[in-house]
Amino acid sequence: MRAMVFDGSTPVLQDLQVPDPQPSAGQLLIDIHACGVCRTDLHVIDGELAHPKRALIPGHEIVGVVAALGTGVTGFAIGDRVGVPWTGHTCGHCRYCQSGRENLCDAPGFTGYTLDGGYAERTVADSRYCFPLPERYSDVEAAPLLCAGLIGYRTLAMAGDAQRIGIYGFGAAAHIVAQVARHQGRGVYAFTRPGDTASQQFARQLGARWAGGSDESPPDTLDAALIFAPAGSLVPAALRAVAKGGIVVCGGIHMSDIPSFPYALLWEERRVVSVANLTRADGQAFMKLAEDTPLHITTSPYPLAEANRALNDLRHGALVGAAVLTMR
Repeated sequence: MRAMVFDGSTPVLQDLQVPDPQPSAGQLLIDIHACGVCRTDLHVIDGELAHPKRALIPGHEIVGVVAALGTGVTGFAIGDRVGVPWTGHTCGHCRYCQSGRENLCDAPGFTGYTLDGGYAERTVADSRYCFPLPERYSDVEAAPLLCAGLIGYRTLAMAGDAQRIGIYGFGAAAHIVAQVARHQGRGVYAFTRPGDTASQQFARQLGARWAGGSDESPPDTLDAALIFAPAGSLVPAALRAVAKGGIVVCGGIHMSDIPSFPYALLWEERRVVSVANLTRADGQAFMKLAEDTPLHITTSPYPLAEANRALNDLRHGALVGAAVLTMR
């Protein structure tokens, strides 16, 4: 099969023919139709996340059709459309798994990082961590739901019942979570790179009350700020923007160093928290929400062979919405 492979020596993926994977017990063999291109893929390829599998097939927003079943698989049949997310395995017995926090598992496996992912024509995945997908979305539209949507959903949930939501970094995750927040009756305030008028206009089209640069102050004090851009300097900026008792939620797996800031920004019970990975319960809840709520998923499709171009466009902020690789 054809696959785009990261060998660890260069951020440029190699276009290779590799053997088809074979499903082990409990696994699905999946013919891949689409795979989203996520900023986490960049963090892996650019060396910002330590100890990836080598050689590695990246990609963890996988949409495809079940081609074969490993022994012991239940709940899926050949021909079913499925999604494969970032969390590919958890141990099930550490104190985090035992307390409903499998996203913090001590011995996890992550799709497209420690397990081969979806920049390929086929993959295998543990059936227990795969999801049926809402029928209302095409394969390309469904791919970003599997990380941009899921992590965005968990990040928004961490904000509790906050009504005025600031979103820093208006990319793939933000454009989905903004729609969810609007559906829930919350006000959305979008912060983009200074001067990025295209993303600001995109945010307004999705119902943002206000959109401006991350160096600007919103017209209203925020109850919560969600940060998807991997820039630590946004944390003090977000703290300045949130009201007393407000929360700043960092939704990325990697962020540059947070600069020092005066204690006065944190005072009055403001909080800074991070989101780590996701649980299967998150996936089930979000897919139900996405089924019931018509989300407009903006995508830029690329053929599998152009994965490097898609990654480079993401690296340089040359996208509106989500990049998605297509295998057909």
